[in-house]
Amino acid sequence: MKIMFFMMLSASVCLGANNSNWKPKYEKNKLKELKTKIKSTPTSQKTLSPKTESKVSYTPKTPLEAMYLKSSNSKTYISKLKAETMKLKQDAVPSLINVMKISAFPDENKWVATFMLGKIMGKKSADFISKFSAHPSWMMRLASLKVLLHLEQKQYVGIYARLLEDKSLIVRHQALQNIKEMNLKSLAPYVWKMLYNKENYVGQKGSRKRSNIIKDAIKVVGELELKEAVTPMLTMINRTKYQDVHAELDYSLSKIMKKDSPEGPMTIKRNYWKRVGLAQTKI
Repeated sequence: MKIMFFMMLSASVCLGANNSNWKPKYEKNKLKELKTKIKSTPTSQKTLSPKTESKVSYTPKTPLEAMYLKSSNSKTYISKLKAETMKLKQDAVPSLINVMKISAFPDENKWVATFMLGKIMGKKSADFISKFSAHPSWMMRLASLKVLLHLEQKQYVGIYARLLEDKSLIVRHQALQNIKEMNLKSLAPYVWKMLYNKENYVGQKGSRKRSNIIKDAIKVVGELELKEAVTPMLTMINRTKYQDVHAELDYSLSKIMKKDSPEGPMTIKRNYWKRVGLAQTKI
């Protein structure tokens, strides 16, 4: 369990350099035209961070809270924690809420409490859990997204759009997953906007490369059928500097345009999309 949380923590490290003047190459090729049409992140359903206490000693109010206060990375203990919570069912809810809100509890146990609250309360817990999408801990923001996805809460579009720009890579990836799994087509432009976020690139200025989340974003744009992305995608797939994402562009263009490129190597596919682009050009 400890290894898993450390792996998640490393994944959340910011990948890009902090030079505020850097812009991706898309900005230099008139591909920014689509970006300029995207409105700013929706403000609806934005939530404030729930109040948390400082890291001070806390006296548990129930035996269940005492269990959650104990830090243990043992799978056996976590299983016992879940089992004891389920035994109490609705009676466990006040304790779970305290665990989530009070900073004295270990992060891994807050994670468990979030999932258990969703399991016990179902969709009734969604509004409360959505507030933790603005929690200072990336782990709680991630847990909030995962539970909202499990509960199929499609109405929190403002939250999902905002967290596509989260400072944590793993949170951004989960927000993308939520949008994909719930097929939130209204958020397709915000997914496209991820291509312009410097945090989604690795390396230093002048030698930055697209990270895997860019590839995933391109595919999701296709699955959400963002028609406005067709023209810039047709431009990108015919330029060698985007060859690392040609496969994803081919996939997305096929999804949006409802036509498959020919079987064979990427050169054949690129030629096909070039002809499609020429056919669409208005003289």
